[in-house]
Amino acid sequence: MVGITIGDVSRVAGVSIKTVSRVLNGERYVSAAVREKVDAAVRALGYRPNFAARALGGRRSFQIALIYDNPSPYFAQNIQTGVMQRCAEAGYRMIAQPCVAGSPAMLEEIAALIDQAQLDGVVLTAPFTEDEAVRAMLAARQLPYAMISPAVVDPAVASASIDQAEAAQAMTAHLIAQGHRRIGFVGGSKRFATSARRLSGYRAALDEARIGFDAALVCSGDYDFASGSTAADKLLALPAPPSAIFASSDDMAAGVLATAHKMGINVPRQLSVAGFDDTDLAAVVWPPLTTIRQPVRDLAYAATDLLLSGQTEQVQLDFELISRASVGRG
Repeated sequence: MVGITIGDVSRVAGVSIKTVSRVLNGERYVSAAVREKVDAAVRALGYRPNFAARALGGRRSFQIALIYDNPSPYFAQNIQTGVMQRCAEAGYRMIAQPCVAGSPAMLEEIAALIDQAQLDGVVLTAPFTEDEAVRAMLAARQLPYAMISPAVVDPAVASASIDQAEAAQAMTAHLIAQGHRRIGFVGGSKRFATSARRLSGYRAALDEARIGFDAALVCSGDYDFASGSTAADKLLALPAPPSAIFASSDDMAAGVLATAHKMGINVPRQLSVAGFDDTDLAAVVWPPLTTIRQPVRDLAYAATDLLLSGQTEQVQLDFELISRASVGRG
């Protein structure tokens, strides 16, 4: 709709123009009820703020960047959707910036983005949440940032996460409850702190069930399809192969399924397979994956909300174990 102004939003919402401006700018001390009225009016009218004019009127650019490095397109898409949704509600633009963590040009690329876009803030995903050089650069520039699923919660920095170890423990315990005793585990890349957390959860469930840990049943992956397939080749070639494989991402679990199909192994009659994340992929592979539903979009939304509101809270969201046809009795 053409010609919609902030005054129109004010009239429909029944609040002052100043209040609309505060909501659009993501400022604090606006009640949830008032914020919802303004957001509803913005959606109903199709109002789109003039970013250039707003930036000229102050020091803000009304742009934030999402910095990410994740091999899973499904995971990355959900992160982007969550950040973008909260930005749209607040009248901000999101700049999605993929970077190769630890590369020689990493810091230079992020610094150039900050300077060129004159960012108002940054949302960091793993492994950047653990990169001291990146965080030090942001701190030196006094640029606010929020983190999604950091390995260590910093009380001075806003973050949103789930308990990764508890989630992996719950899935492993579920497989044990189905009668499985030899459970393979496909871990993620060591670049991500979540990998170690999920492995610790797997081991905790084994300990709780008094099942001995067997290092031969653990393979490293890279959170992608190919590494899951490679890991399955190794695990299923063991003299005593596992009756279940828990891959710590849906992409890797899909790779395990593909290898099992290639080898003529029936899932779940001969092999149970479980994943982690509950991305869109989990429901379309065959058989559909039993997995941990990590609320990725909600995590991204929550971290962005904290950033835009200037809060430094640490939010922990719930996970859910989703049971589908890929897991059977051991």
